[in-house]
Amino acid sequence: MASPGKIHFDKIILGIDPGSNIMGFAIIGIQKNEMHLLEFGYKTMAALENHIEKLKLISEHIAIIIEKYKPDEMAIEAPFFGKNVQSMLKLGRAQGVAMAVAITKGVSITEYSAKKIKQSVTGNGNASKEQVAGVLEHILKQKLDSKNKDATDALAIAVCHHFQKNNSSAPGPKYSGWDTFLSNNPGRKLQ
Repeated sequence: MASPGKIHFDKIILGIDPGSNIMGFAIIGIQKNEMHLLEFGYKTMAALENHIEKLKLISEHIAIIIEKYKPDEMAIEAPFFGKNVQSMLKLGRAQGVAMAVAITKGVSITEYSAKKIKQSVTGNGNASKEQVAGVLEHILKQKLDSKNKDATDALAIAVCHHFQKNNSSAPGPKYSGWDTFLSNNPGRKLQ
């Protein structure tokens, strides 16, 4: 992993995979459109029984990361809609705390759906976590030693954000509309 003190980065992105039991985080530095992994990992709160204590720990940990790396932007996974209302509420609170810390530290925030993250990183919105991790290793040109998928998910969120903010580096061709697609692909027609 690169050291933030030895390289000047054009931008530093914090990726957060929010959770009330496990929170994944990742920091990438962008230099001349090249991504450098600075740190990624996870913070577990599962041993804490009190939900407020878990939120406090999330807040403290994100504040430490922001103070250490001074990210320009934070990307976070948007809440999804599930059947368990209590789980959704706890996840929403964890996400809200993470966002509140970033806001108070002056870090801009962008949310991405899980499907958008997978699509951006792998080209397939239904990719498995293992497929996402494999593509991340290829993109970053290094083996990722993560024992927790939440850390890899946070890294995918940060990479997705970079691709979305810099569409020229996102995988696959870019088209401004159907007419442009057809002019660049003369063999393709509506049937």
